[in-house]
Amino acid sequence: MKKLRVGLMISSLSVIVCMLIVILFVHYWGYTEAGRVPPKTAVLLHAVNNNLVPPDMKVPQLFAVNSSPRFTSEYIDIPVSDGSSIRSKIYKPIAEGPHPIILYYHGGAFMEGYGNIDTHDNIVRSLAARTNSIVIAVGYRVAPDYAYPTAAEDSYEALVWAEKNAELLNGDPTKIAVAGDSSGGNLATVVTLMSRDRNGPAIQAQALLYPLTTFQDVEFDSRLKYDSGYYLLSRSVMMRARESYTPFEATWADPYTSPLHADDLSNLPPAIIITAEFDPLRDEGEEYARLLAASGVPVKNIRYNGVMHGFISFYEIMYRGNHGLAEASLFLRSSFQSAYNEPYEFQVYNGSNKGSVLLRDEAEAYAIGSFLLGKQIISLLEFN
Repeated sequence: MKKLRVGLMISSLSVIVCMLIVILFVHYWGYTEAGRVPPKTAVLLHAVNNNLVPPDMKVPQLFAVNSSPRFTSEYIDIPVSDGSSIRSKIYKPIAEGPHPIILYYHGGAFMEGYGNIDTHDNIVRSLAARTNSIVIAVGYRVAPDYAYPTAAEDSYEALVWAEKNAELLNGDPTKIAVAGDSSGGNLATVVTLMSRDRNGPAIQAQALLYPLTTFQDVEFDSRLKYDSGYYLLSRSVMMRARESYTPFEATWADPYTSPLHADDLSNLPPAIIITAEFDPLRDEGEEYARLLAASGVPVKNIRYNGVMHGFISFYEIMYRGNHGLAEASLFLRSSFQSAYNEPYEFQVYNGSNKGSVLLRDEAEAYAIGSFLLGKQIISLLEFN
């Protein structure tokens, strides 16, 4: 009996020591080069930057939620004017329509190997469910094989195709919106400019997630402070994207590459622009929001503190990511019901104050941290 008590005591102490080690490591990871980040952000940044998980990692089954299917999905080929087609994916509600239509443009630095319709499928799938809309993930062609203006033209032609084929898709051609993240956020707003300039389809709203808005060398504070790549987007990748997508300097001031420098931003659809604190693109996204508002466009701009570029892709395991996706979905859903006419609004979101949310977030951070430490230890043992 005494041996059993001693064994239990040793086991308990071992568990406590392991937990303390995990907590210490997670807190250590939280001290990044540009400041302190929350535990969940810390473990995800550590995981990605140490190649413990891919940047587009899928949510662990532990956190996945199973539900009855309400949508069908299929790959489609959208014809474009040069005679070829672009491979895309469409989510359609099973329920009777017609339904609103959202065109989603994925991020990925405009370059092959950095993002596609599959790496962003979780956002597209969730956006369809949260807005009860048809969502088309547009597989626009990318550099280096296709430089500007191919991606922009493909994106616009997908919009025209969607409006033209709305009835066949069980969609409503009078309720169309665009959305995108990072380089895709750039394309989403470029499409609104093209559609206005070319008398194209009427767009009800635009949802821009940490968008790139200029290719010019503007010295925004966020570009200088968070450009190392630790926060999932580096200056070197941004430069490579510019060289590949816009190889001619004359195009850097074009409004269809750099909407921040457009001479006229009036008569564009209402926008929600979501930015992240630890993101080189933060300041240009917020400056674009201010310029839109100054041109009479209704704008809601939310900065999420404590997170990095691309954080909404982690919405299944990041509360702030889920909150950001919920805000974008609500904005789009509301815009389909009535025109958004609120004045310019800038908010800073620091996270939930609910004790249960904070506790769950920290518990999940330490659980993931335990997994990462275990993975690193196993890798070291295998290497030795």
